Amino acid sequence: PTVVVVDDHPGFRALAARLLTAAGWDVVASCPDGRSALAAVEELRPDVVLLDVQLPDIDGFAVLARLGEAEAGATEPGPTVVLVSTRDAADYGTRIGRSGAAGFIGKADLSAGALAAVVGG
Repeated sequence: PTVVVVDDHPGFRALAARLLTAAGWDVVASCPDGRSALAAVEELRPDVVLLDVQLPDIDGFAVLARLGEAEAGATEPGPTVVLVSTRDAADYGTRIGRSGAAGFIGKADLSAGALAAVVGG
C-alpha cells in the first residue's frame, strides 16, 4: 500500500518512512505541514495518510476535515487516515472518534504492525 507521512518533525518523518518501507509499505511522500499534505494527497492518491495532529499551519483535524470534503465530491474513496501524536489519545477527548480517522497511534508506539492493525492491512 502507498502512504503519505505528514509531520512537522523531519526526524519523525524519516523514522516513519524507514519503519514502513522496511515492512513493505510504499512511502510516496513526506510532508512537513497540512497544506503540503493536502496537495500530496490530491496528486498522489495514497492508500493511507499517517497524519500528525499538531502541525504548524493547519492541524491534523482540519486536514482530515478538508480531505473528507474532497472525498464527498469525488468518484473514488479517499485515503485511510491514521492520526499520530506525541500526546495520548485521551488528551484529545472525543475529537479523534468524531474526526473520521481510522484510528490513532502514539508516536512512541508507531510500527508497521500497529499501522496495519489500524488500517486492516
